[in-house]
Amino acid sequence: MPNLTLADLTAEIEANVRRALAEDMGSGDITAQLIPAERLAHATVISRDAAVICGTAWVDAVFRQVDDRVAVHWQVADGDRVEPNQALFHLEGPARALLTGERSALNFLQTLSAVATRCQHYADIVQGTQIKILDTRKTLPGLRLAQKYAVTCGGCHNHRIGLFDAFLIKENHIAACGNIDAAVKAAHKIAPGKPVEVEVENLIELQEALDAGADIIMLDELSLDDMRQAVAITQGKAKLEASGGVNESTLRAIAETGVDYVSIGTLTKDIKAVDLSMRLGL
Repeated sequence: MPNLTLADLTAEIEANVRRALAEDMGSGDITAQLIPAERLAHATVISRDAAVICGTAWVDAVFRQVDDRVAVHWQVADGDRVEPNQALFHLEGPARALLTGERSALNFLQTLSAVATRCQHYADIVQGTQIKILDTRKTLPGLRLAQKYAVTCGGCHNHRIGLFDAFLIKENHIAACGNIDAAVKAAHKIAPGKPVEVEVENLIELQEALDAGADIIMLDELSLDDMRQAVAITQGKAKLEASGGVNESTLRAIAETGVDYVSIGTLTKDIKAVDLSMRLGL
């Protein structure tokens, strides 16, 4: 499953921003009307935290949609690491527009940078191994593609985008179909060519998934010893993905078992927004 790029997200970014501005502005920014319409201003946005930046295109879209006379001058790019008190970008344009767009722009930037920062932290832990860290569908409603793009800015990788682009056959699917073999065969018939992944809970189920022709096998909370055995049993016939019980203390050891992937919901779910600040000047 390929990683998302900005080229994939042009329409999505514009839609994200339209919704955010409609939510924030409603019928109009009444506080901004305190400022004369002709007044120009400039502003600088800084990060108060060490972070990995993501979301520049969303910021650009916010100010473009608020007032296309606003100029955004970036000092950083998506994927850059920044230090506390580092300037991220400068703004020039109508003072009203700068203030109206401030919160929506910073909301996108602080949230997506938080995801990228978390991902870079995990990617650093497994540096030097061959494993790829994958995201999950545990994303903010309406911001899945944005968050999955942020994952790539932090050096991790995208799992399936949604329920439509790959099969993930889990315990309940297997029970409803009868067994692993029946589920995999049905998947190949429903959507030939789509990746088929099967979740297994032990080495017996692993062999069943291999025999059924699964492309990827998710090892659900297997021990490190069982993961190593799974690698030996599989011998490259399918990709192996570790899942469940993954945290900072276990990640490196999982990576060293030889599995291909590890999926971590916390990449997008349990994040702390990067602290940003905008300083306005007239």
